[in-house]
Amino acid sequence: MEDTERPLDPRAELGEFLRSRRARLRPEEVGLPVFGRHRRVPGLRREELAQLAGVSVAYLTRLEQGKGNNVSAEVIDALARALRLSDAEHEHLGHLFRHQHRPFRPRKPVRPQVRGALLDLLASLEAVPAYVTGRCSDLLAWNAAAAALFGDWDLLPEDERNWARLVFLRPDSRRLFADWAAKAAEVVGALRLDAGLHPDDPRLSALIGELSLRSEDFRHLWATHDVKETSHGTRRLRHPLVGELSLTFESMRLPDDPDLCLTVYHARPGSAAAENLRLLASWGADAAAMT
Repeated sequence: MEDTERPLDPRAELGEFLRSRRARLRPEEVGLPVFGRHRRVPGLRREELAQLAGVSVAYLTRLEQGKGNNVSAEVIDALARALRLSDAEHEHLGHLFRHQHRPFRPRKPVRPQVRGALLDLLASLEAVPAYVTGRCSDLLAWNAAAAALFGDWDLLPEDERNWARLVFLRPDSRRLFADWAAKAAEVVGALRLDAGLHPDDPRLSALIGELSLRSEDFRHLWATHDVKETSHGTRRLRHPLVGELSLTFESMRLPDDPDLCLTVYHARPGSAAAENLRLLASWGADAAAMT
């Protein structure tokens, strides 16, 4: 197995995640006194986190070394509270604990199929860009409005239809996303969630390895261990045909397959952005070719 295809090690991921969350908190932020002007470690010391979580220092040390067995939900919750984790980070921590001693079972990668009814729904949204993503940030299906807004993904090889590869390896993505840094952080945060859920997915390991080799920006963001699940927000785009657009998006996991996510972009009715979306949709393939 090549280095870029090695499975992710949940025990190493767990230790690095806990240490990175400790490092971002200061004692005064969690109500602890600060002794001495100079601290040798950034953020909370291990002793301070143990005190906040109600566990022993020795036990926390074993957890950070990936040596904790049968960690209870109560301990996970206590660590999440002490570290002030977001809901996504709390979920990620639980996945890492559950997978840390699971034997590696390589699986043959399977690209999921999008149901015909969902494809029909995408097509019916004529002036509303919408797409479906899967595990590893793969782009699985989209409508004509999404192609007009983001570019014609049909022209790309199947493996290149992937948000992480588009954002970090294609210069045109930096031009298209006015808030490129926010989009990049969102993509990496979602990959972190996938890594906690599916550490033995060979495609995910290979993707992370490839991006780590080819993109300094990705390496920096991956090293932060930030975890995000972005369900809604605002995105600013610089489209070569209609200029800057400020759009709202909603992302929804599909109840029958939580690995799949439907994302829809829209603009406030009557706004200039709504009119520009309508124009892009009417231009169709011509607009897609310009992106």
